Amino acid sequence: MDPDFDGEALEPDGWIWVRGVDYVAGWRSATDAAAELTIAMAEAGIDTSGVAAKAGTGPDGSGVLRLSLPVDTALALAKVARTRPLGLGKAG
Repeated sequence: MDPDFDGEALEPDGWIWVRGVDYVAGWRSATDAAAELTIAMAEAGIDTSGVAAKAGTGPDGSGVLRLSLPVDTALALAKVARTRPLGLGKAG
């Protein structure tokens, strides 16, 4: 995984393009997921100032989200997830 979280744009040079695969849709989905996760964390009272979420795609065009956050933020997210189950399980 590329540790550079500064860029926000789709990075097509990171992989080989396959004809017929909709990479942009996956990237958009990951971008939306990044925004939703950040909003949910803030609504749960978690400081998101140090959170970096970078959207990308897998080789099959599915969205991928790379998340970088301070340890304190990760621990706060883990605590919220344990005390208020979010119905996590299989993603749909």
